[in-house]
Amino acid sequence: MTNIAVIGCIHGDIENLMRFLDKMALLKIDILVCPGDFTDFTTQKGFTRLDIGKIILEELRGLGKPILTVPGSWDGELLGFLKKENVSIHAEGRMIEDIGFYGYGGAKTPFNTPFEPSEGEIELGLEKAYNEIKKAKVKIQITHAPPFGTKLDVIASGAHVGSDVVRNFIESKSPDAAICAHIHEGRGTDVLEKTKLINPGRFPEGYLGLVEVNDSKIITKVTSLI
Repeated sequence: MTNIAVIGCIHGDIENLMRFLDKMALLKIDILVCPGDFTDFTTQKGFTRLDIGKIILEELRGLGKPILTVPGSWDGELLGFLKKENVSIHAEGRMIEDIGFYGYGGAKTPFNTPFEPSEGEIELGLEKAYNEIKKAKVKIQITHAPPFGTKLDVIASGAHVGSDVVRNFIESKSPDAAICAHIHEGRGTDVLEKTKLINPGRFPEGYLGLVEVNDSKIITKVTSLI
């Protein structure tokens, strides 16, 4: 059995990140996934987004587990850094034992954030990444953008704002699980055909996503560390 912890939407909140990582250290975790938004619109005085990203990655590494990430819409400046640190699966696939992870980051917003790839770019990136792990026994998709028309992409007004391409890719490839973030109000789990979906919500608010892989059986849930 493999236990995957999912930390989403940190948004530069290092204080609460450290608080809840201390609690996470008590859990049995094999792999750590961060589906983006390490940083935010503003940063602490004297720090760049890259500085914040470096601090957060260092804290995550304190858990001593393999880390897989995709960039969020605020993380354009971290693309090269995450790749250099060998934790990025943005447009890449990665095998850990018999689980194939593949992903693509970024998402559209109304706020002109630093990393908003087009739907076409997301589709091409996911296709490239998927092809690198397509023979894996278990497949897990990681995107920042949630799939459109699910419980995970609903904003406060009730509108669905997720990605059509992310949804279509899940329906086409049928991964065992699909992890996303981006929409804080969309915290929770859902199912799309045969694929278990999870949006962990904001980690600095104490929310943690868990994906349990037992052979080919997948269990997803969101829990609170408060």
